[in-house]
Amino acid sequence: MSSSGKNVDSENGDLKPPIKGNSGWPKNCPQIKEEVTLNKYLLDANRTINLYSLDSYSFGTKNALYEKDASIMARFNRMKEEFAVYGMRRSVDAVLLVHQHKIPHVLLLQLGTTFFKLPGGELNRDETEVGGLKRLLNEILGHEEEEKEDPLAANWKIEDVIGNWWRPNFDPPQYPYIPAHITKPKEHKRLILVQLPEETKFIVPRNYRLVAAPVFELFDNAQGYGHIIASLPQALSRFNFNYL
Repeated sequence: MSSSGKNVDSENGDLKPPIKGNSGWPKNCPQIKEEVTLNKYLLDANRTINLYSLDSYSFGTKNALYEKDASIMARFNRMKEEFAVYGMRRSVDAVLLVHQHKIPHVLLLQLGTTFFKLPGGELNRDETEVGGLKRLLNEILGHEEEEKEDPLAANWKIEDVIGNWWRPNFDPPQYPYIPAHITKPKEHKRLILVQLPEETKFIVPRNYRLVAAPVFELFDNAQGYGHIIASLPQALSRFNFNYL
């Protein structure tokens, strides 16, 4: 070994390629020996979601749907009371996607002029996330006659969990992680991607509007949509979209 740190052939002084050990390069990083191995991992992560045009869907109205609580303060007071008895609240929100001119849009419920939310809500005790999400989607966007006959009648296809948000205290802030000093979060919210059918009719409560927001408008726009909705473009970036 020369003083410069390069490998030199002791007989003729020619440079030799660096010695490759089992630890890989950079040091202690395992080597991927075959390209097929890398391709396997890439293909396994290659999820494709079908997006249908907004024009494929129709819309109707039904009776107004009101929140359980008359105010934000009442909501957190109820959460505090229920937490003392049942523990952490579980909730789910559905991410419903369509496209316009091959641009992904997220379906949002709009209340008034400035408040937007994903369709979803609280889970009942001992209710599964899949069953609870289907129930909530039927209550919010389903046909009222279907709700009476079969609470899971609508064709909602649950695809994937794309986000977890935690409420550490009895107040509005939620985070995509549990803060280090929090041992008992007050609410856990899952964001779940739902594959829409090729066509359907949404029946929207008359006190809401169902709007399609392009992902580029949501990106980095917590001021307009809140942190959870503004995070959706990043959460959805791991999917490929098939525009139909």
